[in-house]
Amino acid sequence: MKNIRFTLACALATVALLTGAPAQALESLKILVPAAPGGGWDQTGRALQAAIQSEKIVPKVTVDNKGGAGGTIGLAQFVSSSKGDPNAMMMGGMVMVGAIISNKSPVNLTQVTPIARLTGEYEALVVPAASDIKDMAGLVAKLKADPGSVSWGGGSAGGTDHITAGLIAKAAGVDPTKVNYIAFSGGGEALAAILGGQVTVGISGYGEFASQIQAGELRLIGISSDTKVEGIDAPTFKDGGVDVSIQNWRMVAAAPGLSDEQKAAVAADVEKMVKSAAWKKVLADKGWADTYLAGADFSAQLTKDIAATSAILKEIGLVK
Repeated sequence: MKNIRFTLACALATVALLTGAPAQALESLKILVPAAPGGGWDQTGRALQAAIQSEKIVPKVTVDNKGGAGGTIGLAQFVSSSKGDPNAMMMGGMVMVGAIISNKSPVNLTQVTPIARLTGEYEALVVPAASDIKDMAGLVAKLKADPGSVSWGGGSAGGTDHITAGLIAKAAGVDPTKVNYIAFSGGGEALAAILGGQVTVGISGYGEFASQIQAGELRLIGISSDTKVEGIDAPTFKDGGVDVSIQNWRMVAAAPGLSDEQKAAVAADVEKMVKSAAWKKVLADKGWADTYLAGADFSAQLTKDIAATSAILKEIGLVK
């Protein structure tokens, strides 16, 4: 009986290969978040998990956190342990691009299978409610008086938060290499430090601070958009006299070594999720911009973003 079953299974597999029949739908999916819980990647990964399950695209989805070094530790683990696995995904984005460059990481995004850019989010600048800094002008004045006295709490060194702090300093006429930046491996740790007054100012995506801003625990003094953002009651950096605008972005990648068929199947599942009502609600609730871009267009844009990030890091002195 076992031999008969084995022969039948082989025959069905052969027919599928010869006829081009689609691969069997995934029963499970593992999403690696290369950061500690609480931050933007973690929020995006768990939102992805919820949307995929609620839309019944994949029945079982798990999320695993592996933080450190701007996502490059998780990236290295993903590259080494997930090769050829169509059930594996990893979150990534602009922060990881910066960390790969600034940390001179031996692994990079050419070693995974980029699938799509998912979201964009503007950087928010916050201070504790009790801070004597009331607006961007107050921050700039303190920064000019003594750059080292202003400590900035944000995500990984070389990431979007760090880049934004450097750009603000440069625009204010302060040497960006003098920025006193304190990197945290997860949004939860950074938030605790900001609320506890352990840093002067906090910088991250708006969604990571939204609850505390609405509760009156944090004061939002600027947002990194070109124009005022609907639903966010804050001036832009430019409104505050600092000519800086920047948008963080987040992506999802599949494992290295996938066949064209496997890559297409993963991309189709992600596209189905992105078009779902569940995902659109997440974007609205979190204040994330829908910047979905996939396929060859995303690959080309990713190459441009890597080059642009490298140029900015050199410009503000974070890499040579």
